[in-house]
Amino acid sequence: MTANGLYSEAEQLEQKLRNACLDTRLALQPSVSKVVDRMRRQRMPVPSRLRRLDAALCEDAMEAQFDNLPI
Repeated sequence: MTANGLYSEAEQLEQKLRNACLDTRLALQPSVSKVVDRMRRQRMPVPSRLRRLDAALCEDAMEAQFDNLPI
C-alpha cells in the first residue's frame, strides 16, 4: 500500500474512533495497530497522535482482558 493509502486508512480509523464506545474501540484496535506496524515497516513517519491512539487502544484492550477475571 502507498504512503497516501496508509495515511488515508489511519484517518478513516481515527474518524470511526471519535466518540466511539468501548466495544467499538476494542474492535478497531487491531486495525490501528496493523496500520502503525505497516507504516513502521515501510519506514514512514508515524504521526504522534496515531502512536498515542494506538497505545491508548492497546491499554484499553489489556484492561478489558482483566475485567473478566475472577477474584
